[in-house]
Amino acid sequence: MVPLLATKIKPHNKIKREEAEAAAAEAMKLLKGEVGFLILYAAAFYAFIIHRSLQLSRGAIIMLSSSVCVLDASFLIASILLTLRFENVTTGQRFRAEGDVSDAQWRNFRGNFPVLTGVFTMFTLIANLLRTSFHLKARGMSIIWILISFTYLAYLHGAWRCSYLTSVVSASIIFILAIASMNFLLVKIFARTKYFPFVFWIFNIFFLLCNRVYEGYSFSIIGQRWAYLDNFRGTFRWHICFNFVVLRMISFGYDYHWAHRESRFDHKETGVQNDMYAFTTYLAYLVYAPLYLTGPIVSFNAFASQLDVPQNNFSAKDIAWYGLRWVFSLLLMELMTHLFYYNAFAIRFSFSVPISGMWKELYPMDVFIIGYGVLIFMWLKFFLIWRYFRFWSLICGIEVPENMPRCINNCYNLETFWKNWHASYNKWLVRYLYIPLGGTRRKLLNVWVVFTFVAIWHDLEWKLLSWAWLTCLFFIPEMILKSATNAFQGIAVLALSLPKSGGELTAEEAPLSVDVTAKIGVLMEKLPTLRAKKQIESLAMADAHFQVKSTHGEFVVRELSAVAGAITITCLMVANLVGFVIGPSGISWLISQFLKREGLPVLAGMLLTFYVGTKLMFHIRDAKQSSS
Repeated sequence: MVPLLATKIKPHNKIKREEAEAAAAEAMKLLKGEVGFLILYAAAFYAFIIHRSLQLSRGAIIMLSSSVCVLDASFLIASILLTLRFENVTTGQRFRAEGDVSDAQWRNFRGNFPVLTGVFTMFTLIANLLRTSFHLKARGMSIIWILISFTYLAYLHGAWRCSYLTSVVSASIIFILAIASMNFLLVKIFARTKYFPFVFWIFNIFFLLCNRVYEGYSFSIIGQRWAYLDNFRGTFRWHICFNFVVLRMISFGYDYHWAHRESRFDHKETGVQNDMYAFTTYLAYLVYAPLYLTGPIVSFNAFASQLDVPQNNFSAKDIAWYGLRWVFSLLLMELMTHLFYYNAFAIRFSFSVPISGMWKELYPMDVFIIGYGVLIFMWLKFFLIWRYFRFWSLICGIEVPENMPRCINNCYNLETFWKNWHASYNKWLVRYLYIPLGGTRRKLLNVWVVFTFVAIWHDLEWKLLSWAWLTCLFFIPEMILKSATNAFQGIAVLALSLPKSGGELTAEEAPLSVDVTAKIGVLMEKLPTLRAKKQIESLAMADAHFQVKSTHGEFVVRELSAVAGAITITCLMVANLVGFVIGPSGISWLISQFLKREGLPVLAGMLLTFYVGTKLMFHIRDAKQSSS
């Protein structure tokens, strides 16, 4: 095969090949130099961020420990902020001891961590012992997990006072059981009709909104004699946790709906038998203890199949290593929250009306540092919480999708970011919302529907809707640019696949890589006709020619992609600051802050830093592809 191609390539191709090899060696030398510069820049950037963050935190502690006036406005703001957080603290020792626990979600998890660990240790021992001893399958394990999970719910949503425990638990669980039962009946009645998606979504969104509006409802709706129970809520309000239950109810409904229809878009999780769609399995899925509070989210079919046959992708050694890595990450979080108080700044600037104006007193550089630090804190917080509960689920034999599979600092576009943030939720949205709405055929419209649902699912707040719609605005140019780039590359490949001369390729069109030709040759030898061989031979030559000719084009595209990545990361920070810190009313101020004289150098430095970070991400991606 290779000799046949060689007869069509003119001799001076050898010179061209040598020139190409020399050019490749020079490019590799420049590449190594670029990587070295990027690493040095990144090291300098993080050294500066750490130094300035420590200054801000140290200023806060100094102001807590003494009445000395600090001229730096940032220190003054930090001191007022932390004084409000820790009233009657004169030495700052408590803050140093506990670290920054101003985030309610992290504070609750950290405070309940010992109890949760003891409870899940007991639950997993009981469940695994019963499964092994009695060889239980899906039906038996469903009953076991219903009993275990409702015991868990009794702790979460019950009362602290033993005298009221039974009544409160019964009333709290009644709300959950009532909504879950209505959803189950609706699915069984309407699943085989064409009206099912409309009725199903209306039902679930209705309860999603009502749970929030009425704050989990009042016990007085049962009767005034029960109104006193409203004073005895458990550790967690049930309607907060119920957001995840809503996702599971929708998953069950659609999986059952698709199981009784011939047209299915996903064949990976459709092997569940009809008897799996029983009420006991459904209820065990909704309240499965390891995943009840925070997920990760798994489809009903995947859960039911593993309830029958436990996962075998993770060995005991793998799970132990998974847990050990989690402990190291927890130590990193403790170190971070004791040294840097990013979230303490953000919380007080966001939720206290008198202090919200203090953002206007911060320097633009400090606004950037706090905003960036909050994103890092949020990523590490959710990383720890999600992986903690996934760890216990793996021990119990249920493997669920991994959230945060990629570090936040290794995401240079919005699509990659959302696929690697709440990854299991992203898969859920694609499976049950995006594809049923039409998928890529209506991509520009569907993204608005998806993100609006995400905002409403999180909470009923205008700033979350602003965050969702800002994200959509930033998403649309990226999608258009990506579609245009793919279309252009397709046209270029098609054009280059046609030889300029009659039937044979000229020397300029011949391949410069014998390796590519040899690999194609193995396939060509298996083809029956000479005509087919010539067609594939021409395509192989054109492909190699395209790779050589497009070196300059790839460089331009790579640089433009890095610039686009820097802009995207900036937009992502703006959207998250608006959604979780300053609110929609702060958008105009945030823009003006970075467009004034003091802010322009910071904006330029920020974009340059994100450009460098994006280039580093490209090199990491290329290294992974080469190693695999």
